[in-house]
Amino acid sequence: MPAVDLYHDLRTAVRDLCKAFPDGYWRELDGARAYPDAFVKALTDAGYLAALIPEEYGGSGLGVTEASVILEEINRSGGNAGACHAQMYTMGTLLRHGSDAQKRALLPKVASGELRLQAFGVTEPTTGSDTTQLKTMAVRKGDRYVVRGQKVWISRAEHSDLLLLLVRTTPIDQVKKRTEGLSILLVDLRASVGHGLTIRPIRTMMNHATTELFFDDLEVPVSALVGEEGQGFTYLIDGLNAERILIAAECVGDGRWFVERATRYAKARIVFNRPIGQNQGVQFPIARAHVNVEAADLMRFRAAELFDRGEPCGREANMAKLLAADASWEAANVAVQTHGGFGFAEEYDVERKFRETRLYQVAPISTNLILAYVAEHVLGLPRSY
Repeated sequence: MPAVDLYHDLRTAVRDLCKAFPDGYWRELDGARAYPDAFVKALTDAGYLAALIPEEYGGSGLGVTEASVILEEINRSGGNAGACHAQMYTMGTLLRHGSDAQKRALLPKVASGELRLQAFGVTEPTTGSDTTQLKTMAVRKGDRYVVRGQKVWISRAEHSDLLLLLVRTTPIDQVKKRTEGLSILLVDLRASVGHGLTIRPIRTMMNHATTELFFDDLEVPVSALVGEEGQGFTYLIDGLNAERILIAAECVGDGRWFVERATRYAKARIVFNRPIGQNQGVQFPIARAHVNVEAADLMRFRAAELFDRGEPCGREANMAKLLAADASWEAANVAVQTHGGFGFAEEYDVERKFRETRLYQVAPISTNLILAYVAEHVLGLPRSY
């Protein structure tokens, strides 16, 4: 089975790379809230961040399935793929909807690591998940767009050269449907910071390098428009399935890390002259967490296979993300409980990974919004919002 051999080889190669970045590396970065530049460079040099870029642009030309395996193995090795995962799925917007000139100019540089495309500006402070109501406006003046507005929870903006920015180019009261009139601009952050763009970091409970962005009459060339003006919402939705699948894979990796660490500790920890893992009260939660992670993994692969075949996979991608996020969170709690007080000690890394995997109950889409999607679009129940 060539596919099985490919995944085995790919997993082994990623694990070998991750061995150079052990727990202590991530622990130190977490304490300093620092970005893993050395790790991201190693991934880039190995070609992993260019997995989804076609070979004609210098990438590997792999599918979402292979890309998901890469991210899974990073998290399973104790790392945090959230530091760089966006380059895989944000690039898809440029690949599918950018002009030939944009793709020829930028994708080879993204593939080589000369340019980083790590940030996508969508969420705003006053609109949250109600994306069509965003307030950031881009008004065309000659050969430029002038952008005013604010974004929040925009991760890796300080560590990216380019930013895909969702803006409203036609006021909402001038469109027939609220999803119309939104556009995507490709912003050169290197030329924009200090010239109409201010980036302000937000310190959070995990080391996620997230920020808020302030646009004060930032000028962006019309040539930076991705695709057609007014079609930005369609382009955004088009890329969400890949994002869901890749995040699900990371959660599977987290879940397996938690189960492995909990199992190892339960075997080694001796209390009352016996390993605590001999007690059903300890082993049953670990076993259940393992079962749920493995079940989520099946849905991840189902969604990825459909995506790579070009078939509809919205329901599978959303369910994969929900199942994997729930499974990793359950496994995280089990790992803390199994370790007892040591689960809260930094040196065991459980508390760090606990904080990191908690994010995926909320981002990049809340589990409740996935349930609302399934209720409406899969089960045919009335729209709830």
